[in-house]
Amino acid sequence: MDALFVTSNHNKAREAAEILKLELHTVALELPEPQGLDVAEVAAQKALVARGVLGDPDQPVLVEDSGLVFEAWNGMPGALTKWFLRSVGNEGLLRMLSFYDDRSARAVCAVAVSFTGGDVQTFIGEVEGSIAPETWGEGGFGWDPIFVPHGHTRTYAELGPEKHKDSHRARALRAAREALRAEH
Repeated sequence: MDALFVTSNHNKAREAAEILKLELHTVALELPEPQGLDVAEVAAQKALVARGVLGDPDQPVLVEDSGLVFEAWNGMPGALTKWFLRSVGNEGLLRMLSFYDDRSARAVCAVAVSFTGGDVQTFIGEVEGSIAPETWGEGGFGWDPIFVPHGHTRTYAELGPEKHKDSHRARALRAAREALRAEH
């Protein structure tokens, strides 16, 4: 079985192909970005739009969305994390969070799969953790230098390939893999 993965991020594409263990074709599309905090809703909407833009292909179409949820911010930035990063970067997020004692956070990923016929299934992966007091590590991408998963003392950026064993994205992709196998 093969599938189409809509992303322009080569790191995500490589990670997805390794976890899904199927023929994965990446497609870079500029899709409208639905606004909301819930990564599952955003991913599902994007998967439907992607299927239409791609001309309703015979393969499943996968879209991923992820973000950080700061407990002190009641769920923000969530699916808006990438916009926060573009605007203020990790340093800006750390400054804004510095006014709060609660540094607990969750890394959340939603993989939405749009199957032929219009059925969309969404798979969530979450990792609890905390936000580091400053950026740590050179590896990874996005907010990896500020997120410390529960049970670790290092950020995703410092964990390197170890991150992929049980990251929020890995958890969502493993759940999606089972659904894709069932559809085969």
